[in-house]
Amino acid sequence: MTTHTSPHADPRHPPGREGRGGLVLLLACGGSFVSLLDVTIANLAVPDLQRDFDDASVADLTWVMSLYAIAFAALLAPAGRLADVVGRRRLYRVGITVFTAASAACAFAPNLATLLAARAVQGLGAAALVPASLAIVLAQIPPARRAAAIGAWSASASLAAALGPSLGGVLVDLFGWRSVFLITVPIGLGLMFLTRVAGDTRSGERTPDLVGSAFLAAGIGTLVLGVTQGSAWGWGDARTIGCVAGGLVLIGASVARAARHPRPGIEVGLWRSRPYAYANVVSFLFGMLLYPWMLLGVLYLTQIWQYSELRAGFAMTHGAVVSAVAGLLVGKYARLVNPRIAVIGGSLVLAGTALWIGLAVPEEPAFAAFWLPSGILLGIGIGAVSTGVSSAGALSVPPVKFAGATGLNLTARQVGGALGIAVLATVLEREAGNGTDGFAQLFFMITGLAVLTAIAGLGLAARPQAAPGPPPQAAGTSVTSAREEIPA
Repeated sequence: MTTHTSPHADPRHPPGREGRGGLVLLLACGGSFVSLLDVTIANLAVPDLQRDFDDASVADLTWVMSLYAIAFAALLAPAGRLADVVGRRRLYRVGITVFTAASAACAFAPNLATLLAARAVQGLGAAALVPASLAIVLAQIPPARRAAAIGAWSASASLAAALGPSLGGVLVDLFGWRSVFLITVPIGLGLMFLTRVAGDTRSGERTPDLVGSAFLAAGIGTLVLGVTQGSAWGWGDARTIGCVAGGLVLIGASVARAARHPRPGIEVGLWRSRPYAYANVVSFLFGMLLYPWMLLGVLYLTQIWQYSELRAGFAMTHGAVVSAVAGLLVGKYARLVNPRIAVIGGSLVLAGTALWIGLAVPEEPAFAAFWLPSGILLGIGIGAVSTGVSSAGALSVPPVKFAGATGLNLTARQVGGALGIAVLATVLEREAGNGTDGFAQLFFMITGLAVLTAIAGLGLAARPQAAPGPPPQAAGTSVTSAREEIPA
């Protein structure tokens, strides 16, 4: 029996790809879900950790969260650049393998030192995983469906980050702290198996400048370390000043080196695209308000309304679900709700809701009348902005730059988030004992940041179009074929 191929078939989207599109999307969403889940899932494990490691201080135990965040932020941009060059599927496999092995090491850690080391390695694996995950699906689906794919990818990330505290609280309460790391092991093993459905494309360039990449990773990691620990060490402490100044110097050196290197470790040329540059500004500002909000909500419920950590986690869940739904809808109806509209509209919803909460800040619990509707509105805003800025960033560059662009965009969000958390910690420490005053100030801060995010959104393209670029190569060849991109 002879199989006929339509003369109008697009060789870049060969037969068989459509049937695997759902699995490829699941692979991409799974990568973003597990990576972002581990940003917040361990937040409520500190009391249980202290019972097991009774010789460790609370400050020592907070490094369980900080080391993951620092390693994750430091490697996102270099990993994205590397994924475009060596192959998205290849780096995804490395990332999920390292992440899963480190998750198991965390779960079975016999002492705190082992746990901290494994947690840092877990962050490195997540950093490799995230930009490669989005690039895999964007490289394998038709352009008309890319916005919807970004919506699903962003929704999975938002859902994971927001569900982390409640899921972590349940697991710690029922099974102990080791379960918060063990739960991602079977997910990781499933994703490792699923990588076989993904094609592997690369830009065809040689390996990027490793020295410049090392400068960038060290600079971002050092900067985030200084900002994260600033409230604990003191903002005038030599360690804080040294980390912030040293981080900025290393980042500057990386950018300067990239500007003249034939194979830069960071794609500075991407910032020549005005929409992409604005997407990074939006991502930074959004991170500054998003990460403090996720922690601020739990602190407000536990300290002012006297909710248990577990109950507070569940009280945040409806916002997470709404955020995921909003992200999916923005992606699905991208022709009507383009990235600029999504970012501006979502930011204004966030600004109005944060202002309402800041003006009210009731001291008595009022879940149905106050917290439920505010959570729904915040979820709508977060989902819209998250999907809008991810779309604006990824779709403003050529397909061969998808992973690098995603890595830089998410790095901006992580650095902004670290700065936002530092401000939150400083304000709450200063206003300790003053009831709702500190919380009101922080909600007003989120209001201002949301307004700035909306203003920055004006610079985004209404219909982002990837700049023209050469088609990506299948790994190990100079010509991309159906067999090479979609292995049997």
